This record gives sequence, C-alpha cells and structure tokens, in this order.
Amino acid sequence: MEDKTLLGQIDTQLEGGIATITFSHPAHNSLPGRLLAQLRDAIRQAGTNTECRVIILKSGGNRTFCAGASFDELMAISDFAAGKEFFLGFAQVINALRECPKFVIGSVQGKTIGGGVGLAAATDYCLATTFAAIKLSELAIGIGPFVVGPAVARKVGQSAFQQLAINATAFQTAEWAREKGLFAEVFPSIEELDAAVLKLAQQLAQSSPEAMKELKRISWEGTENWNELLDTRAAISGELVLSDFTRNAIAAFKNK
Repeated sequence: MEDKTLLGQIDTQLEGGIATITFSHPAHNSLPGRLLAQLRDAIRQAGTNTECRVIILKSGGNRTFCAGASFDELMAISDFAAGKEFFLGFAQVINALRECPKFVIGSVQGKTIGGGVGLAAATDYCLATTFAAIKLSELAIGIGPFVVGPAVARKVGQSAFQQLAINATAFQTAEWAREKGLFAEVFPSIEELDAAVLKLAQQLAQSSPEAMKELKRISWEGTENWNELLDTRAAISGELVLSDFTRNAIAAFKNK
C-alpha cells in the first residue's frame, strides 16, 4: 500500500464545533495541485458542516508552515493550459477561504514562502510564532505573486506587498508581518501559539453563527470579483512559468 504521508495529505478533525484542517507534505509543506484541490474541498466541506462553528487552518511539522508551490510540479508543466490550471489551485483555495461562511483562524508555526503567504493572508485571523518569517519568492524564479497578491495586499497594504514582491530573495520577520497586519499576534513557541489558537477557537465556537457569518461577509466586501480576478492572475502565471528563465531558475534552485 502506498504511504500517503510521502505524497502529502489533508486531515480534518472536528471537535467541539472546531474543525481543524491540517495540510502536510514532506517537501516543507509545499502544495502540489492534488493537495490544493483537497484543501479547497476540505475548507468548503467544513464551511457547510452545520456542526462546525469555526475553522483552524494549520500545517504539519514544526519548521515550515508552507513552502508554496511544488517545484517538481512547476517543472513538469509543458503548456499554458496546465500552467494556468496549477495556479488556479492556489486561487481556488484562497477563494474557498474567502467564501467560507465560517471564520478561519490561521496558525503559522514556521517559515512561509510564496503561496503559503497567500494562504495565511486569506485566513480571517492569523497567529504565528517568532519563527514565522515570510517571503514572496516568485519574482526570483521569473513569475511574480500574481495569484496571492490580492489576498496579501488586502492584509498588509499595497506598499508592504510591493516590498515583499520586489525583494523576492529576502525574508521579513514575523514581527514585521505583525506590524503590517498579516499576523494578529506572535508567540515565542509553538506551544503558546497552539494554546492561543485553541482559546480563540473555543471562544468563537460559543459565539452566534449568524453574527459571525454576517461579520465575515462585510469584512470581505469589495472582493466579490475575485473569482474572475484570480482566474486572470492565474493565466499570467501560467504563461510565465513556461519561460526559459523560470525553468532555468527552478532547476538552479533545485540543484543547490
């Protein structure tokens, strides 16, 4: 029998009105298209489950929250349709988080790169550890943070997003991310992070579902066009990923 942990997995646990969705992949919690689709579906299912009041989104392990796109899968893309389809995977997860009628708490325990920053930004309330440095590395490989850009800019502002997008090889600290609004709080250890996330989730699980649904709806006002916007952004990335520059840059990174 094939060991699913070698391919990555999505796990959902529901207890006390709290759905905890955990994604994991042995390559620093990177997200190939298969896992992105499963993550999208898990968020949608939790959103429609009447027993679920609030959602926690986290990843496995204790070093990296998410390394973003799967480089192996990026290298395998051979045409525009496949490229756009891959980046639509991130777009669909972001839109699932946006459209979910339940609040989603992000729990970021470690470094976060590229698409992972987009996932954190698309949660409704995100907590992190001091180890959760962030980086938008897409420009360094000839693409650009086009799909995750709207979610990140919505949280940190256009100026901070531009700093991240242009300085694509540098990590910014978790404290920087907190100051810009990506993280609500930063904790010195994973244990303290987990305790704070659980405390908030339990508090929300006792709150009015209808009030939370309405608050989430108005919090995301102005993003109603994101299905079309992120589709367009995925097309830009799908075209650029076919360039010789990107293929060479990814190959060089993998050979380090």
